[in-house]
Amino acid sequence: MSAAAKLFAITLDPGSSKLNHTGSWRSERPVYVDRLPPCNAQCPAGENIQGWLFQAESGDYEAAWQVLMRDNPMPAVMGRVCYHTCETACNRGSLDAAVSIHSVERFLGDWAIEKGLVPRIDAPPSGKRVLVIGAGPSGLSAAYHLTRLGHAVTIREAGPMAGGMMRFGIPKYRLPRAVLDAEIARILALGVTLELNRKVEDVEAAFAEGFDAIFTAVGAHLAKRTEIPAHAAGKILDAVSLLRQVELGEAPQLGRRVIVYGGGNTAMDVARTAKRLGAEDAMIVYRRSRKEMPAHAFEAQEAEEEGVLIHWLRTIKEIDETTVTVEKMVVDENHRPQPTGEFETLEADTLVLALGQDVDTGFLTRVAGVEIARDGVVSVDAQMMTGRPGLFAGGDMVPAERTVTVAVGHGKKAARHIDAWLRGGAYAPAAKHPLAAFERLNTWYYDDAPRQVQAELALVRRQTSFDEVVAGLTEENALYEARRCLSCGNCFECDNCFGVCPDNAVIKLGPGNRFRIDYDYCKGCGLCAAECPCGAIEMVPEQG
Repeated sequence: MSAAAKLFAITLDPGSSKLNHTGSWRSERPVYVDRLPPCNAQCPAGENIQGWLFQAESGDYEAAWQVLMRDNPMPAVMGRVCYHTCETACNRGSLDAAVSIHSVERFLGDWAIEKGLVPRIDAPPSGKRVLVIGAGPSGLSAAYHLTRLGHAVTIREAGPMAGGMMRFGIPKYRLPRAVLDAEIARILALGVTLELNRKVEDVEAAFAEGFDAIFTAVGAHLAKRTEIPAHAAGKILDAVSLLRQVELGEAPQLGRRVIVYGGGNTAMDVARTAKRLGAEDAMIVYRRSRKEMPAHAFEAQEAEEEGVLIHWLRTIKEIDETTVTVEKMVVDENHRPQPTGEFETLEADTLVLALGQDVDTGFLTRVAGVEIARDGVVSVDAQMMTGRPGLFAGGDMVPAERTVTVAVGHGKKAARHIDAWLRGGAYAPAAKHPLAAFERLNTWYYDDAPRQVQAELALVRRQTSFDEVVAGLTEENALYEARRCLSCGNCFECDNCFGVCPDNAVIKLGPGNRFRIDYDYCKGCGLCAAECPCGAIEMVPEQG
């Protein structure tokens, strides 16, 4: 067939749609935007979750881990103990099931430990010295980030080992110590000095040693107590001390029957630990219902799977040797427990109190300018600095939820403010983009992809050993799970806009550089915005 005889459509070349400057017809123009993924917005540690998932789904695990390490120095720990509220916020949950972010993070952390990876440090030495008080998650995080910023950091820890409540408050079946030790060792290898069994009693004396700033991050190691009438006292322990003794290999004899008083995550951990220590009956007594318990639902579920019996709506009234009298409660319209006057008795060889923890802030009471609230927490300003210039605080010491993830986030935030203060300035975080809502996604483009399920240890092993309960993902499963990310609100160069544009007005800029729009020829039809899977194109009114 001759060229003249070819159909009109076949003779069109890519430039033929640009014969006229169709951009003059436009009343709206498409604009590429970046929106804040809900997972990133939710993360207490401030991780760029979508950023490292993007690298992981390409199979570049080292690049993904390096992105992770910009914000969180302990991904293998976090992937195990974080309560992953990012997954509650994940837009994929409205499509089929949320991306298993924590399991991919755990995979990357374990993979990096296996490969011996080290984080990149580019900042030159600043000549400044910073003291960190406490080697828990917040202190270790602050030390890591301050070191990456060029400062010389010393950690002073009152205990015999680093890790804080990660070591002495989280049982081994949730956090294997080899994993914790490996991530702590990597932080120390950057040049951080760790001084164990070195309790700081005098902050001003520490400043006199030549430290330019101090970050105090003492954990909540003091158990709260309550008065319980006892005709003949039995064995009564506190949860914090018991978990610490177990970690140090000094676990006491608990007997056949153990009652744990409390409804938080620590109560669940203690009851599950008691089963592993040989208790035939491990019971939890809690004064509210399952709906009001402070423990996470999966913690209670796992405890019950392991044979822990939870007595909801009960409060302990008195103890007589091994007999514990409890009163039945009801929850009123304000979700407060109210007594009923009905009693029952339970038998127990040991009672463990898991009623919460406090922080020892006594060493700060003599520091001029430091304000300690009635509930024992330290007042800090927006820069996390106390009333004493140069003294910063975070983690369990300040008003916030007490989790490892929050503590790690505090360490990073404090490090940034300390760095700015040491350099004579103030740290100003970049403005956040608008949230990437599910309604802006074009979910037609995403296939159904079932969430990967992490295998669990056999129930018999769970009840009798401290082996890790939940297994990690394989490399194949981790890659699959990372690819379930929808890249909410941020272009991932799928080429949809390039392919659907009727005017050839979308210009590809090369891998990693996204696209630009040639407004001389874009007539504002909106096809690119309508067909963008992740909602990264917005139609805005034409100006002028």
